Amino acid sequence: MRYDLDDLRLFVHVVDQGSITAGAVQMHLSLPSASARVRALETHAGVPLLVRERRGVRPTPAGTTLARHAREVLAQTARLDSAVASYTAARSRPLVLVSGGSAMHRVVPAALASFLREYPEHDVTVSEQRTPRSLRLLAEGKADLGIVLDDDETTGTTLRTEPLVDDSLVVIGPAGGLLSGRPTMSYAEVAEHPMIGLDLGSTLRTWMDRRLGPHAPAPRYRTLVPTLHTLITLATAGVGLAIAPLRSVAGNPALDICPLTDPWATRSHLICYAPTPPTPAITALATHIRQAATT
Repeated sequence: MRYDLDDLRLFVHVVDQGSITAGAVQMHLSLPSASARVRALETHAGVPLLVRERRGVRPTPAGTTLARHAREVLAQTARLDSAVASYTAARSRPLVLVSGGSAMHRVVPAALASFLREYPEHDVTVSEQRTPRSLRLLAEGKADLGIVLDDDETTGTTLRTEPLVDDSLVVIGPAGGLLSGRPTMSYAEVAEHPMIGLDLGSTLRTWMDRRLGPHAPAPRYRTLVPTLHTLITLATAGVGLAIAPLRSVAGNPALDICPLTDPWATRSHLICYAPTPPTPAITALATHIRQAATT
């Protein structure tokens, strides 16, 4: 059997309102036209769909079933219309998000996954940048939103910022290994052991090297890797110790996690906005970033 979508929509309104008259008003139809459509629907179905009473109507068991499935069909049709319209509507320019490598590990993927699902009409361009570069891009209007570190570079900025999440660094190694039972450790102690490090071009490695300075002990890196994911995987396997953001490894039962005593290891992230007033889409993306950071 074939059903007209407008007839289904009218029938749902009639059932919800308990009145053919009220359903006709919802559909902008005259009462005779709405009554004729409902009778035609009953004829098409082959069974009574409504019980007519003095003060309105109520659905028969068949009418209740039809109304339930009609709601599902109408909802699916609305989703279909939205999906097709997303290809024909003029696309707005992508939002531009800049972030350091630490937030790229968990916060950014989680935020993008939820934002892009909820807002199919918006795209997002993401790039990994050190905090000074992110601040410049935001100030110049070349980025809309940034996840930056709360440090010397952001202290003097006139850009709007808001606290996001702790991003302190810790030393990690396989569970039951060298770090077992250690409450804390200094970087100098960590550097006495074979280590796994991030590539020289990574934002986290560059940030650490600047704070360690030329007189810090030189570690023996067994290998340098491009991503935190690889760094954590090798540390878990016992290849060497590694330094990583606490948020990227918290709750991992395969790792021993030891806080660093060095002051520079305590740090936090901020959300930073471009100078222009944020659009609703930028505000929504910031909301998803906050949700991802606190989950």
